[in-house]
This record gives sequence, structure tokens and C-alpha cells, in this order.
Amino acid sequence: MAAVLNRTTTPTTSPASPARPRRPRGAAVLGLALAALATAVWSGSFVTSRALHDSVPPIQHAFWRWVIALAAVAPFGARRAWRQRRLIRRHGRYVLLASLLGVAVYNTLVNQAGLTTPAATMGLIMAASPVLMAVFERLGGTRLGARRTAGLLTACAGVLLLTLGTGGGAGPGTGGLWMIAAAASFAGYSALLRRRPAELDGVAFLFTTFLVGAVLLLPLQAASLAVQGGFRPAPATVLPLLYVGVASSAVAFFAWNRAIALIGAARAGLVYYLQPVLVALLSRALLGESLGLPQALAMTLILGGVILGAGAGAGAGAGAGAGAGAGAGAGAGAGAGAGASTGGGASTGSGSGSGSDRRAR
Repeated sequence: MAAVLNRTTTPTTSPASPARPRRPRGAAVLGLALAALATAVWSGSFVTSRALHDSVPPIQHAFWRWVIALAAVAPFGARRAWRQRRLIRRHGRYVLLASLLGVAVYNTLVNQAGLTTPAATMGLIMAASPVLMAVFERLGGTRLGARRTAGLLTACAGVLLLTLGTGGGAGPGTGGLWMIAAAASFAGYSALLRRRPAELDGVAFLFTTFLVGAVLLLPLQAASLAVQGGFRPAPATVLPLLYVGVASSAVAFFAWNRAIALIGAARAGLVYYLQPVLVALLSRALLGESLGLPQALAMTLILGGVILGAGAGAGAGAGAGAGAGAGAGAGAGAGAGAGASTGGGASTGSGSGSGSDRRAR
């Protein structure tokens, strides 16, 4: 991964440009509404992973989720990907690693965590993704500064508090550890997005990563079918898969990109901080889960730490963690947009309004 991260690409920053004219108030309201829509959809993806934990095996859930997502995005991305096939082939290692981390591994780990971990806890741990993204930045040579470091440590304390209390019968913290691994995978994916070749079309990249990710999951899908058997297609299983495949991968993705175009990455990212709250509300309404005092304290630490760390950068850390961005759909949304890539981690990084990629489910 280090070799790919260190490859020379077009810088994600650009010289200062004149201030843009202020957009009409209606555009700002629409942008905030679209950002809220995307965030709500991605929040529902965690609830979906939890709801299917006893009916669809994690690998089969991930595989069919990406097959459906591929079909949903194909009308927009297939032709673009074909036109850029030589460019995609030239950056094949980069695309392969992005597909592995952001599609195949990330979503499978989220589904695995959903076997034992309440949806609200999953959402809270994923909200700490900017912490891991900051770690990747530090490994890449970026100096974090005192404020970002303080935010990182505060959010880590919240994640630790959650991990110590997410046993769910699978041993202390097992589900939380799966979720931390998922967040680490997504953070690595988001670090890769910052190095996406500028000439590679965002929607073409999104389609290609969906395709490659589904192919990578194919052998595991076959093994899961042989060992665990398939699931029974029924409204209770098919409809949630359609939700994460279509709504989280296509609808939320394009809504988020449009929101960033209207109000910028930093303002859209602030809306994304509502994700843990929305996950908690949805899980309570749909699954009967509730937050206890430790979870409430952890939410305060994680969100406080992320906001503290984000304030130290120019629009940084706004929407990382996803839920693409991406919930279980974070990986999807975090793909790459024509204007500004999105997903759970969409607006992490430079904070430019629309010029560079940052992700899904």
C-alpha cells in the first residue's frame, strides 16, 4: 500500500483562486437537504447490516450488495470506464488496492461486526474514522499539530470505551474489534482517494472499483455458499439488499456530490456529524436497540474529538467515516465523484469544495 500511496500524482491542492460569488440562499438550503439525505441513507446501512445478521451471511451480504450497486451505477459509469480503460489499466495496482480496501474488505467487516454489535455502536465507531485517517496522514509525513492530536486521543478514548462493552455474547469487544478493522480499512481507502489520478473520471473509477471488488469477493462467495448455504430470497432479505445496493451506492452518492457542489465539502461534512445520532434513532425505531450511558459518553468523546481535530484543518475531517460514505454503504459513496468524491470520508482532507476526491458506504 505504501508504494501506491507514494506514487506521484497530480496534487490535490491548487493555487488560491478568487473567492466564488455567494450562492443563492435556496441553493444553500438544497445543498444542506441533500447532505442530510445522503447522511440519513448511509446511517440506514448500519441498521441494514444489523437487521440481516441472522439471515444473510456477511460475505453473501457484501457480495450481493456490490453486485446490485454495480448494476445501479452501470448506466452512469460503464461507458466512461470503457473510454478510460487504458488509463485504468495503467493505474491497475492503485485501482486494485482501492477496490480491495473500500469495497471487498470494508463492507465485509462491517457485516461481520453486525453479527454481534448493535447498529448504534457500529455507527459510533465508524464516526471515529477521521482519527484513523489522521494516523495515515501522519505515516505519510503530515504533521498533525497539537489540536488534531488532542482530538485524535479524545476520539480514541471513546472508541476504547465502546470496544470494551460490545461483546454481545462473542467475547468482550469482539464486534467492536471487527468494526475498528472496518474503519481502518476505510481510512486506508480514503487515504488512497486523495491520490486518485486527476485525469481518471470519478464515476468511471467508482464503477471500476465496484466491479473489481465484486470479482474479488467471488471466490469467498462461492466458499460461503458451499459452507453456509445460500439465504432464502424474501422481502425481508431482498429489500434491505436493494436498499444498500441502490440507495446507499447510487442515490446517496449522487446526492452527496451535488451537496458538495452547492455548499462545499466543509459545510456538507458538518451535516455528516449527525450520522451517529441518526444511526441511534433508526436502530431504536427499527430494531428496538437503545443507547446506554457508556454509549452516550462514547458518542460525546468521539464526536467531540472528531470536531476538535477537524477544526485544526481547512475543512478537514468533515464527513469521514461513512457510511459512503458510505454506513455499510460508506465504501460505496466514498468512491469518487465527478466533482468531489464522497462517501463517509468524502470531505476529509483539503476541504476544497469540489476539486478533489476524499468516501460511500
